[in-house]
Amino acid sequence: MTTRFPVPLSGAKAPTLLWTDESEIEDTALQQLRRMSTLPWVHGVRVMPDVHVGKGATVGSVIAMRDAVCPAAVGVDIGCGMTAVRTDLTVGDLPDDLHRLRSLIEAAVPVGFAAHKNAVNPQRLRVGGGWQAFWDGFDDLDPRVHSRESKAHKQMGTLGGGNHFIEVCVQGELRDGRWVTGDADAVWLMLHSGSRNIGKELAERHIAVATALPHNRDLPDRDLAVFLSGTPEMDAYRRDLTWAQEYAARNRAVMLELVCGAVRKCFTSKVVRFDEPISCHHNYVATEIVDGQELLVTRKGAIRAGGGELGLIPGSMGTGSYVVRGLGSEQSYFSASHGAGRRMSRNAARRRFTEHDLVEQTRGVESRKDAGVVDEIPAAYKDIESVIAAQTDLVEVVAHLRQVVCVKG
Repeated sequence: MTTRFPVPLSGAKAPTLLWTDESEIEDTALQQLRRMSTLPWVHGVRVMPDVHVGKGATVGSVIAMRDAVCPAAVGVDIGCGMTAVRTDLTVGDLPDDLHRLRSLIEAAVPVGFAAHKNAVNPQRLRVGGGWQAFWDGFDDLDPRVHSRESKAHKQMGTLGGGNHFIEVCVQGELRDGRWVTGDADAVWLMLHSGSRNIGKELAERHIAVATALPHNRDLPDRDLAVFLSGTPEMDAYRRDLTWAQEYAARNRAVMLELVCGAVRKCFTSKVVRFDEPISCHHNYVATEIVDGQELLVTRKGAIRAGGGELGLIPGSMGTGSYVVRGLGSEQSYFSASHGAGRRMSRNAARRRFTEHDLVEQTRGVESRKDAGVVDEIPAAYKDIESVIAAQTDLVEVVAHLRQVVCVKG
């Protein structure tokens, strides 16, 4: 399958390519993209098909910069991303009533603003190594967050709220618009979360520092304030950013093991086995070679899709997700979308939709159906099938998944 994208963004200063039609992007997001392209440090901008308005910089944008980083182009949930694992369970193993499985997951992983009563011991869970060195790094973070260390420990292995989720999914395929799966198709676990409160606090503190720097005084939007290479402010931000990205990755690893434990409790009649997890950030900074130059690349609501690299692109809580393999597109700065992307704000979704609408749109999914998650209703998101179709030059589909259990905060 071929795609007619990318197309250039009209009125942009730095080269800006879109993997969607300009007419499909709301005016506020277009303004954000054009403003970002005017920054003197910007080499180029790449815009994914799930693009929508964000704080300062759009969600769904990849920005390559020379000797500078814009914290708003990373986002306040530093290191937010996805993890998924295929189990050896099949559709035929699943009970008709999935409420108990959802309850076991919710008992194992705190959601929303909640934290573990006592910090999880990752060594007991056998989740990776280097934990002592990682936590020792907390002392090197911005002193203004040092009082949050206990909270950071207790939030390790927690979900958060908003669009974060834990799902049990089944593998299958769409045929003539209908979802088709068989008893032998695989069951997957998937989750979406980031660096929790500590990442948010670090981001907000550094953004405040950046906006006060003299070189940012005449920017078209103060939210686009940048740090410059070779300055103490940049060094401090990169140090804290790197630690928060690692916190996010470790948070997902701990959570995944807790979810795997809940699955084991639910299926006691067999030993459940899990493949190697797939994990990817979609709010982060990396030093990469772009157009033959070493540049600082920020992905905010975008994943890296280098040649052969596995990634995860979720839809909404009622429409399914994709496991993909990157095709290594140099045009996209080796990137792809991070999800379906919102088509309306949370407030607009709450005004437009009801709990009854949520029940109808999540039929067949064991999940919350109350007013607290109406803003996450599938209709508030773009069509995931169209998003995938727009980037066939960026990724190839490895597996198509549909959720049967969805846990949200």
